[in-house]
Amino acid sequence: MLAIRLPQSIEKRLERLAQRSGRTKTYYAREAILKHIEDLEDAYEAERILERVRAGRERTYTLDEVARRLGLDD
Repeated sequence: MLAIRLPQSIEKRLERLAQRSGRTKTYYAREAILKHIEDLEDAYEAERILERVRAGRERTYTLDEVARRLGLDD
């Protein structure tokens, strides 16, 4: 179970959308979360990796190194 507080303007938009479509506000909230959660997870993972790179705890490769390793340097 999840309860969220939304700005009144968003709540009104959500209510109008639900009324026009015949779906529930919960449906649209769930759809929005499902659509964007993977992007949010990816962003946090990228931030975590960037911190490791900046701290020197993550190996990085130049474009030339990657191309050589993949045999694309011809």
